[in-house]
Order: sequence, then structure tokens, then C-alpha cells
Amino acid sequence: MLTDFIKELQWRGMIQDIMPGTEEQLAKEMTTGYCGFDPTSDSLHVGNLLPIMLLKHLQMAGHRPIALIGGATGMVGDPSGKSAERNLLDEDTLNKNIEEVGAQLRQFLDFENGQNAAILVNNYDWMKNMSFLDFIREVGKHITVNYMMAKDSVKKRIETGISFTEFSYQLLQGNDFVHLYNTYNCRLQFGGSDQWGNITTGTELIRRKTSGEAFAFTCPLLTKADGGKFGKTESGTVWLDPEKTSPYAFYQFWLNATDEDAKKLIRFYTLISKEEVERIEKEHFEAPHLRILQKAIADEVTTRVHGEEALKAAITASNILFGKSTADDLRSLSEKDFLAVFDGVPQATVSKNDFVEGLSIVEALAGKTNFLSSNGEAKRELKANAIAVNKEKVNEEFKLSVNDLINDKYVLIGKGKKNNYILIAE
Repeated sequence: MLTDFIKELQWRGMIQDIMPGTEEQLAKEMTTGYCGFDPTSDSLHVGNLLPIMLLKHLQMAGHRPIALIGGATGMVGDPSGKSAERNLLDEDTLNKNIEEVGAQLRQFLDFENGQNAAILVNNYDWMKNMSFLDFIREVGKHITVNYMMAKDSVKKRIETGISFTEFSYQLLQGNDFVHLYNTYNCRLQFGGSDQWGNITTGTELIRRKTSGEAFAFTCPLLTKADGGKFGKTESGTVWLDPEKTSPYAFYQFWLNATDEDAKKLIRFYTLISKEEVERIEKEHFEAPHLRILQKAIADEVTTRVHGEEALKAAITASNILFGKSTADDLRSLSEKDFLAVFDGVPQATVSKNDFVEGLSIVEALAGKTNFLSSNGEAKRELKANAIAVNKEKVNEEFKLSVNDLINDKYVLIGKGKKNNYILIAE
């Protein structure tokens, strides 16, 4: 049963431009639509998650989604939104990226759901046997240079320079749309608003080559309220691969969103209904310090990308950061999450043999480190019951042993509620 896909996206604010007739086509019959992902890395990032959500909504509305991996176009590089020529990838790197990106896409869509089961394709499969002469005869002759020059992605690069390689990208993407139209009766393409020029080149090619009709819409490009690029943090891009961005860091990314950004993010990145979103927002703005809105986003998106167990671990790690935790919680952290939680905390390295023999807490605080200024200060803090080892208070007689090592390597020493230090045993 078809539901109103466009209406759903409109209340979420996810429609930027839409081609006339798109809504009528979607209301008329189950429609196949696609979105492309160039394998420029071996992982997708949170920016890519937005078109994935469009594919997800399309499938949930009863239509058929195609996720296209640009094995061919990835060799060229899309000039859209770029101020300089992209570095080309070697074939081995590209093939690895294609495999990893494909595996990630499979976790978000239903590829076994009857007639509207998702399809995963790689445009290299139909481009690899097409010669340059074939391409300029079959594709190039249908689109004028004037038409191509009028595209924003090209106009913005004319003054600084654009290679023929990137100039031709819109024809390659347009040819993909023609192929999917002929092979799967794909009538719809969508992407970010910077893709409008490339997408409409495809609809024009379909019209000129087949006399057929195809449709398009774009989603707004997300930027943060402060104007910064969405999906970037001080430590870099927020990836979907847990080896590149830990589930804890991923969870924190959403949790740290401003209230202004969170109002967009809950609509763009979750499947929460309109009524529930409005309820969460009302509850949030009655007590903003509880960050109810951010937690709702972080919980759903982290679960979808990394699973429930990873979400639990991320919440545990977050509680540790804010002091709501136990020694057992601390020991449950993976090494990666431990280091992520205590990133920037002062560290000192001591010999592991010291732990075997028993390391005096006074020595750990001052004698072998610079955590505290002197043994005298260390003793005063210990007498004041201000020192904790791995979240448990200790006294002046305490000695650190190998049993205190987290991940067989780390000890967390706390002074009061806000000061933490890490001992690394090597």
C-alpha cells in the first residue's frame, strides 16, 4: 500500500526542489527511485546518512529504492560543491571502498521485501565495456555544451579551472539514470541540493534518448546553526564505521547538537512520527538542560547505525564522563571508548613493574608523576577523602596493583569531582 512519501518529507523539511509531476507519479504507482554514493572513502559518513534516510522513507512509503555505488563515477570525481579538482583514487583503493560502502548500505534497507525490495548496483558494471567513442556517440551527442555550462556545479568552477574529466561528470551521472530507467523502469532520482544540475541532466537525457519521462527532487544541504559544516567535529569527519568513529564518539556527536540544530536533526535523521517529534520538543523546551531532544536523536541514530549493545555502551561511557558511574562501568569500557571518554585528560606513563610490586598512591600522584605538586599535597588530598582510583575512594595506605589496570594498561585517578588523571602502565 502506497503512503504519501512527499507529504512525509515536507513536514520533515526534507524537500528543497522538486520537478513538476513528481508527486503525481508517486501517487499513481509503485515507483522506483535511486540515489548515488561515490566510494571516495572506505566508509560512509553522517552526511551520507541523509540520502540513505530518503531511500528508507521511499521504501517505507511502498516504493522501490535503488542504492547506486559509483564505481565508475568514483574514478572521475563529482565537481558539485567542490572548489578544487579531486584527487583520483587507484583501482585497489576504489575496489576496497566499493566493498565496504556496499556492506554499510545493506544494513539500512530491506533487500528481501518482495516487489519493493531494495536493489544495490554499481555503475562500473555497465560503464566498464563502454568505449570513449561509444560514450560520446550514445550520450554526448544528446546534450549541448551550452546546457552543461549553465549548471551551477560547472559555473562555479570555470574561473578557477575545471578539467574535462570533472566537466563530463554530469553526463556520466545522467547516463546512469538512463541505464536504470531502461533496466528497472527507474523514474526518480534524488540527492542533496548541490546535485540538482546532475540529476536534471539525467531527466533530460531520458527525454531526448527515449522520449520517456523521469522525475527529480533534492533535499536541503545541512549546515550547523553556527554556519559550520555538518558532520565535522574538531577531530574530523563523523564516520559510520565504528573503527573510524567509535560508537561513543558517534553518540556524543548527536548529544552535543545545539537546540537549534536538533530541531532539524530529529526530522532528517530519525523515523520518529510528527506527533512524537512535537511531544519530544515540547518536553525538551520545558527543561532544556535535560537535553531530551538530543538524547532522542542520539538513541535512535546510534541504534540504527551500530546496534543496541553499542548504544548501551555509549550511554555507559557518557555517564562516566559526567560522573554518574561505578568502577564496574569503567571496567566495561573498551580501550577505544576509554580513551575517547578521557580524551585530553592529563596522562603519565609508569613502568608496569611498579604495579607488580605495588605502587604507592602518593607516588602515583606526585612522586612518579606531576599530577599533584608534592607528596605533601597528595597526603592532604588523601586525608580529605578527595582521591579515587577507578571511581573508588582510597586512603594514604593504598597501593596500586595489576588488578587495578583497566584493559591491562590504564588507571583512572580522580581528585574531587572534576579533576582526572590517567596512569599508563608500559
